[in-house]
Amino acid sequence: MHEPIRVDRKTTGPDSCRVAVSGELDLVTADDLRQALQTAVGENRVVVIDLGGVTFCDCTGLSALLAAARTAHASDVDLRLRAVPYFLARILRLSGTRRSFTIESGDQS
Repeated sequence: MHEPIRVDRKTTGPDSCRVAVSGELDLVTADDLRQALQTAVGENRVVVIDLGGVTFCDCTGLSALLAAARTAHASDVDLRLRAVPYFLARILRLSGTRRSFTIESGDQS
């Protein structure tokens, strides 16, 4: 059974927010995340993506995260990943995309 994605955005300061993601990040749900992250990056100077609730991520999910990283870099926005699940940290390493992100200390990377 497909687990729907949940994306919750919370303001954490005057120009910062946390985007908590849970569920499966895949072809069906990646556009929801992509849109939420584009909005967050467009409205903030610091965006922390909390991935602790993500249970699955395929290449389209990774693509949504990479699109946010590219937009953040071009806009001089500090984009960070937090609570990266082991399987996603492994995907980042194996795909050579780990360096596209700042991963907050204490997370698996």
